[in-house]
Amino acid sequence: MLGLMGWSNPSIWAQSAASTATRAALSVSVITPLAQTWPQQLPATGTISAWQEAVISAEGAGGRLTDVLVQVGDKVKKGQLLARLATDTVQADLAQSRANLAEAQAVLAEARANAQRARELQPSGLISAQQAQQSYTVEQTAQARLAAVQARIQSDELRLAQTRVVAPDDGVISARTAVIGSFAGTGQELMRLIRRERLEWRAEVPAAELARLTPGVRATLTLPSGDTLNGTLRQVAPTVDAANRMGLVYVDLPPGSPARAGMFARGQFEFAPTAALTLPQSAVVLRDGFPLVLRVGDDGRVNAIKVRVGRRVGDRIEILAGVTPTMRLVASGGAFLSEGDKVKVVPNAASGAGR
Repeated sequence: MLGLMGWSNPSIWAQSAASTATRAALSVSVITPLAQTWPQQLPATGTISAWQEAVISAEGAGGRLTDVLVQVGDKVKKGQLLARLATDTVQADLAQSRANLAEAQAVLAEARANAQRARELQPSGLISAQQAQQSYTVEQTAQARLAAVQARIQSDELRLAQTRVVAPDDGVISARTAVIGSFAGTGQELMRLIRRERLEWRAEVPAAELARLTPGVRATLTLPSGDTLNGTLRQVAPTVDAANRMGLVYVDLPPGSPARAGMFARGQFEFAPTAALTLPQSAVVLRDGFPLVLRVGDDGRVNAIKVRVGRRVGDRIEILAGVTPTMRLVASGGAFLSEGDKVKVVPNAASGAGR
């Protein structure tokens, strides 16, 4: 009877409701933002490519391939013989030109002798001016013919030299289509050469970040195999892709690395370290698409604060705006709390003195 009377008493009911309202919803540990010095990084992705890939082809009139002396992957030196073309026709033409040269020299010698006699006899009147002029003309014609034959010999010698396909620079053979016995036409690709074995990472960077990148900035790449490489930014492209608003940057890679042309790689550019106000990622919750932290007031109640986040290193996240170094924030479990909930603060053993 007394129990029923007690619950029927409005004052007792109000006291019970107040006690329930002040009961802590959850036991939490609190932390304060930690000031740290973090490196600045700009992530990027891109393809590894040859710095310059030279196309080696047949010159002159081309011809039938008689020798191919290199394979894909071979390292070559500048001027090294890579392939030979048939020389039979060119050597025959060169022999004919040399025979014509001997004939032209003999004709010129005779013409010069006749012209010299004409110069000596004309003043005495033993020959007419017309006869003298004819001798001079024959001499000039013989000289012109000799020059033409000499030019023809130079052309044939050049054609003979072009039957030797040589490396235009030091490097490594990256592709080869040349086959012994096939005909190589003028300008037809026979093989490709990665000049000086130099590779580069062509990374795509958002247009808004291009201003931060200057030649000499250090980059770290991660290859598909898991290997990491250090590179140096060489050049920033002068244009941006109008479709995706991304700009290309070119990063030189060290020689002898496990990187191969055509690989896709992820990486980041490293900048000078800067100060950062950080929290564990467990202290930041996402609600309605916005990152929030939960501040614990002096009365033990929590209120949500919208923040702006930045870099992430390990399990910590940089807070760019919304908190101060002295705020007491819920370390974890914020997803189970609502605005105005009363919490019980317990010691944070993992982080020491509230940090």
